[in-house]
Amino acid sequence: MDVYRMSLWQLFLAGGPLMWPILVCSVFAFAITLERFVFLNKISIDSQDLLNKIIEKMKRHETKEAIAICDSAKNPIANILKAGILKYDRPRPQITEAIEDASLYEIPRLQKNLGILSTIAHVSPLLGLLGTAAGMVVCFQAIQARASALQLVSPADLSAGTWNALLSTVFGLMVAIPAYIVYNYLASRVNSFILEMEKLSTELVNFLTE
Repeated sequence: MDVYRMSLWQLFLAGGPLMWPILVCSVFAFAITLERFVFLNKISIDSQDLLNKIIEKMKRHETKEAIAICDSAKNPIANILKAGILKYDRPRPQITEAIEDASLYEIPRLQKNLGILSTIAHVSPLLGLLGTAAGMVVCFQAIQARASALQLVSPADLSAGTWNALLSTVFGLMVAIPAYIVYNYLASRVNSFILEMEKLSTELVNFLTE
């Protein structure tokens, strides 16, 4: 059978039963990728400009207006800055503690489902390898049965089962490689976001405690 003339669905079915969990992994990876891209793009703002606006309001003692700016931003950084503003008249340790408490809620939101995406990137090729190993076992069992029956075993008997078995590894890698690339990209964006949060919150604390 010519592989290049087969449809993707035919190749999928030829790969064996472990192609199904690989398919499930691909669906979850795609869903997580789409959701994270939409979320991170939605919360992307000019955070330095946000802080400057807040500081300008706080300089004029317009605390309610500064809080309103944070509420309208609907952004994790804005939520953390708001926690500090609400404690603006307290000592530095209390302001810092309020910001840290807020970050305990906001940071997990940024990292949501990234662990699952990383797991998919690592598990998918292993599922493919398992499918290949299982397929090779079946292939050699069939060859052994033919040999036991004193039937001629040709190279075609071996190769036919082998390429079917290898399909699961191919599909596993096709899922794992993009998932791993996307995971590293998203993790990098999240880490940059967290560093920005730390930088701006430190600037706000310094301003409030001058």
